[in-house]
Amino acid sequence: MKRLGKLIISVGPAFFVVGYTIGTGSIVTMASAGSRYGMSMLWVLILACAFAFVLLEAYGSYSLFTGEGALYGMKTHIRGGRYISLTVLGGLIFVEILALAGIMGIITDLVHDWTGMLFGGNGWNPVWVAIVISIIIYSLILMGKYSLFEKVLIFFVGIMVLSFLMTFFIVPPSASEFVRGIIPAIPEQANASILIAAIVGTTFTAPTFVVRSILMKEKKWDAGQLRHAKKDAATGAILMFLVSMTVMAAAAGTLYIMGRPVDKVITMVELLEPLLGRFAISIFVMGILGAAISSMIPILMLTPLLISDYQNKPVQYKGTQFRILTGVAILFGLVVPILKFKPVFAMIVSQAFQVFLLPIVVLAMMYLLNRKDLMKENRAGLWMNASLLIIILFTLIISYQAVIGLIESFSSIF
Repeated sequence: MKRLGKLIISVGPAFFVVGYTIGTGSIVTMASAGSRYGMSMLWVLILACAFAFVLLEAYGSYSLFTGEGALYGMKTHIRGGRYISLTVLGGLIFVEILALAGIMGIITDLVHDWTGMLFGGNGWNPVWVAIVISIIIYSLILMGKYSLFEKVLIFFVGIMVLSFLMTFFIVPPSASEFVRGIIPAIPEQANASILIAAIVGTTFTAPTFVVRSILMKEKKWDAGQLRHAKKDAATGAILMFLVSMTVMAAAAGTLYIMGRPVDKVITMVELLEPLLGRFAISIFVMGILGAAISSMIPILMLTPLLISDYQNKPVQYKGTQFRILTGVAILFGLVVPILKFKPVFAMIVSQAFQVFLLPIVVLAMMYLLNRKDLMKENRAGLWMNASLLIIILFTLIISYQAVIGLIESFSSIF
């Protein structure tokens, strides 16, 4: 157990990345895909996680060999880089504020409905649930130590992974479904392309990769830890795939067969409860709670981390700036539950903005990795450059589909 503990801590940034990336939006997307199309979109998830590994390694390598964070590198080494880095900085902060509000709204609605199912009545008040969650998370933030945040995230990501794996083994889809899912194909049903873009958007996110370089600095890793960094990147990509795949599979093994598509997590919980029983559903809900909390902590830390990276200064976790910025962010999380906005709308807008940031993030890193004065003999080789070119093409195609899909969706609303 001691050796296992050391192994887990050695890949700590991977848990930060997974906790950040896999949230309630990912679960809604994977559950919707599995319930509507079975495992036929598994190939999209495989591609997204494979490309995520490439960018995790790219951003990690840049930091290991230069000692710089990605935002500072963009600002310093790219012509007009100050405007590029500020665009990325402002865009990421805006996206994450919206995402935080959406996550808090979704999770408080879930707890409200779940407690109503368990104990009868109306369930716990969403506003009070949001306040209690905010107090607990902010109390952890005030302790102000990266190693503590890492261990907390390992705990909640562990709960999430184990919960969804247990659900997967309770209701697995057939082996033939998995085989069909590996073969690339786009379902002919309406909105299939939008869902493909959503799968990519919830797994292959710009903030994940920018934060990656910051985490390398926080761990004080350098070129000597290149092997650790590669293992860490692989661990993050594999865990993202496992969690997302098990949620998709749980929906495919039950709701797809029943012909009951879902767009909300609580709908999936309500539909599965008669089939699996309250105990199995509670395991699934614990996974969702783990996903929500493990994504909220990195989101709250994102703004001070990005600002410190832009300024090329160490993060002061017990400093006034860190505590004020995280405190303001947690207040934004209360907006949706208090004002009773629709949390899904906030999540949709945040995903839409990510579409425009991702190509910038990939292109900027490709340029930096090929700078001889920065990377010296460690410049990107043929494999990395070819992979990044494919990723750029992939992101442009997905971005186009996402924009068209969002325009059609909003047109139908208005």
